[in-house]
Amino acid sequence: QVQLVESGGGSVQSGGSLRLSCAASGYTYNQYCMGWFRQGLGKEREWVAYVNNPGNTNYADSVKGRFTASRDNAKNTLYLQMDSLKPEDTAMYYCARSSYTSCPTSSIYYKYWGQGTQVTVSS
Repeated sequence: QVQLVESGGGSVQSGGSLRLSCAASGYTYNQYCMGWFRQGLGKEREWVAYVNNPGNTNYADSVKGRFTASRDNAKNTLYLQMDSLKPEDTAMYYCARSSYTSCPTSSIYYKYWGQGTQVTVSS
């Protein structure tokens, strides 16, 4: 059974940093693209970043230059380093496994999701 478990969320002040982790189990981790999404209160879920198997990344414009996604295939773990955090980054953050080896940005192509970890950034 596929499981994704996020950790590392919390409350920080504007300009601070957090590192999210997503531990995966129940499948061959390195076969699939992994993504990060977020959903603010009253907002739609939005794509944040993805990492493919070779470790290539792509980011939403809103986080480019501030967030860094990475994966450790030996540990079956996905990471999201978030620096220079802003109040508008406040959201529940989810990791997700793509249904494909390729990396879509639409959530409809991600079959498995973690439970989410809350990130709150105060001004």
